[in-house]
Amino acid sequence: MLGHNRKMTGAECLADMLRDYGVTHVFMVPAVLRRTFAEMERRTSIARIHTHGEKSAAYMADGYARASGRPGICMAQVIGALNLAAGLRDAWLAHSPVIAMTGGREPKTKFRKVYQEIDDMPAFEPVTKFNATVDDVGRFPDMVRQAFRVATSGTPGPVHLQFRGNEGQIDAEEAEMEPLVDPQFRQVPPFRPAPDGASVMAALTHLQEAARPVIVAGGGVRASGAAAELIELAETLQIPVATSLNGKDSIPGNHSLAVGVVGSYSRESANRVVNKADLVCFIGSETGGMTTHFWAVPPIGTPAVQIDIDPEALGRNYPLLASVNGDAKAALALMLDNADAKSAARRKAWIAEAQTICQEWTTKYAPLLNSDAVPIRPERICHELTRHVPEDAIVVVDTGHGGMWMGGFFDLTSPRQSYIRSAGHLGWAFSAGLGAKCACPNRPVVTFTGDAGFWYHIAEIETAVRWKMNSVTVVNNNSSGNQSKRGFDRVYGGKQTEQALELWTYTKVNFAKIAEDMGAIGIRVEKPAELGPAIQKALKADRPVIIDVVTEIDALAPLAVS
Repeated sequence: MLGHNRKMTGAECLADMLRDYGVTHVFMVPAVLRRTFAEMERRTSIARIHTHGEKSAAYMADGYARASGRPGICMAQVIGALNLAAGLRDAWLAHSPVIAMTGGREPKTKFRKVYQEIDDMPAFEPVTKFNATVDDVGRFPDMVRQAFRVATSGTPGPVHLQFRGNEGQIDAEEAEMEPLVDPQFRQVPPFRPAPDGASVMAALTHLQEAARPVIVAGGGVRASGAAAELIELAETLQIPVATSLNGKDSIPGNHSLAVGVVGSYSRESANRVVNKADLVCFIGSETGGMTTHFWAVPPIGTPAVQIDIDPEALGRNYPLLASVNGDAKAALALMLDNADAKSAARRKAWIAEAQTICQEWTTKYAPLLNSDAVPIRPERICHELTRHVPEDAIVVVDTGHGGMWMGGFFDLTSPRQSYIRSAGHLGWAFSAGLGAKCACPNRPVVTFTGDAGFWYHIAEIETAVRWKMNSVTVVNNNSSGNQSKRGFDRVYGGKQTEQALELWTYTKVNFAKIAEDMGAIGIRVEKPAELGPAIQKALKADRPVIIDVVTEIDALAPLAVS
């Protein structure tokens, strides 16, 4: 109800609003908004997760947001704010609704060299949709509402609110306020803007008339929850479906029309199919460099249509025959209502060709997917995860080689599985997986990272144990960041020196022992036959589990074809 202001502290108002927006966890490094945390204890059941670094707190909030579609909340005092901003880069790149709250400078002491004083606002500007200060306690209700509204609307993304005081002490002040919330902004998407009907029909006509069309499904399909409509349209019109890394869970990998992830961190079959197409339909994709292998898959000039909620994305990188501006689910539903299933007959040969290309990939890589080599091949890890990940699991994947291995060699096998990957920041996955588990405590969470990524935030094992975040983390442990091997081979003329190896190799470490010492369950896997049983054991455990898989240092993910 409107118009029921009452005198309350900012802390009481903020705690009530976060509760009413459905927030269940806040990820932070103290000390910030201390009075608010005390009010959370008195008034809510929100868990206040104290992490071992601000960047990790942002990653946890990001994983929470991507797993649930609800805004993830992270916080830091003024001295940690720049670390929090750095952690928002991945959320910004992946269009994840994360709300960051930090302390800020007091106007009365600005420019007097107060301890730890720095203006943090510019650091948040490039990684947020909305970057604002809260300098008067009476503004808590409208500014928090605006934060949720901006984070979830249109193309989702991060927001930053800086609260006055190095620790946000403004929350102790009082004002006449109403902690009113807007329920529709609790979740992505709050609205489903319907596209113009004529633009939808134009795109549909091009799809139906094409002999060799392919759909490229991006992260906008998963944000819209449009996977079912996507699959139904592809089946009705008989069109192969490739995905971006962000859209990988838009169609199960074992679907007859799925050709794999396209682009740089990709599956060879997807790139081959996309480059043979006479029409590419991008849905919820920014058509960026990774998804298109730097605009070579497909080449610029390939006939294309595009559906996106962001009008600025339409035609950014590819000239279009038709542009559809609107929610992906709404656009696909309208296409389905008007689709001519009879047009599918003209694509019978194209579907057969695409399936042959996929079968050629399977045949080519079967020896590696089933390899019994010791040290273990990463392809075998991916294959075992395909076989053993539960049908309702959330799979969280790092960037670099982790993203390449899982993007190309892991298959989702159920529409109920979710796939979330780093948008470019190594070390993101372990913390993000913990955030995903907080958001969806009743779903299994399986994280895949390498040792190079795991080292970034290894201290969060303790956080996971302390808060009973029972995720399963699989570490591809080759004692190196061997994605760099090719680059150093190149600059050293094909053969590296011992000093060159120091630039990308590490000490051999048993992460299972470290996990056990920190209170988690550690499982060391040195033989391929041990992988499946280890995954099964980990999924049944009632504690966080680290599976340390000893792998081949010279195993490099295949380069993209174009």
